[in-house]
Amino acid sequence: MFKLKRLSDKPVLSPIKEHGWERAAVFNAAAIYEGGKFHLFYRASDNEFVLNTEKPEEMYKFVSSIGYAVSDDGVSFERLSEPIMVGETEQEGWGVEDPRITKVDDRYYMLYTGFGGRDWTDFRICMAWSDDLKHWEGHKVVLDEPNKDAALLPEKVNGKYVLFHRRMPHIWIAYSEDLITWTDHKIVMSPIPGTWESKKIGIAGPPIKREDGWLLIYHGVDDNNVYRLGAALLDLRDPSKVVARQAEPILEPELKWEKEGLVPNVVFSCGAVEADGVYYVYYGGADTHIGVAAVEKSKVKF
Repeated sequence: MFKLKRLSDKPVLSPIKEHGWERAAVFNAAAIYEGGKFHLFYRASDNEFVLNTEKPEEMYKFVSSIGYAVSDDGVSFERLSEPIMVGETEQEGWGVEDPRITKVDDRYYMLYTGFGGRDWTDFRICMAWSDDLKHWEGHKVVLDEPNKDAALLPEKVNGKYVLFHRRMPHIWIAYSEDLITWTDHKIVMSPIPGTWESKKIGIAGPPIKREDGWLLIYHGVDDNNVYRLGAALLDLRDPSKVVARQAEPILEPELKWEKEGLVPNVVFSCGAVEADGVYYVYYGGADTHIGVAAVEKSKVKF
């Protein structure tokens, strides 16, 4: 069994009141390690969430954008003053949420949630792509159904792209030759009743390749709506197969800013990177701040 250790008890990124687009919250960041630098693409909100209305109301509207931050050491970040991506389509009328980025061949693919705001189930997995991490195009719906928590595997399997997603409450997998038509959907992992992951589960960031399999970090939610992070190992040749699954979580809400915020008692990750033999896991705390925790690769054993 292994646990993540926080590299700082303070957030690495927090809202900036002077920036209207990220004044309320910054959280749930995609992570890429390229060129000796840590790159974060994080979700930002311009308003507090109001989720107790029957349907999304214009007077309570919140819009999510995606910001960009970069670091040399994985802890101290500098960020742009303007978002790197905003909603462009009707499906993204209330913004773009929870990005996850995978590099496949020489292109970067960002999968994220487009929230249309026409009702509370008006969310779809969307995709954008880039060749330089700066200019993103696409904004295409991937699956036309209420669905989220999606990312691509960093490698093709049998010549096909591999997609992880969530049809409630399970983690699913699907395959495509063209990134348009997705087939062979099936469940990879399910919640476990009576545990910390009893209500629903979903992937964190894209799986990380290891010698013994694909490391899948995921979130689990219990019956009290506490969000924790867990870990599993998928088969290298067939990532639909779970080789091992750790019984205990690897990170749970403990600090004040993880327990108190827009959504209390949440640690939720959309990305992790491997750098110098260490896994850095970036996570949203209470849907308000971003933290980082890590573990040495050699200590990850199943």
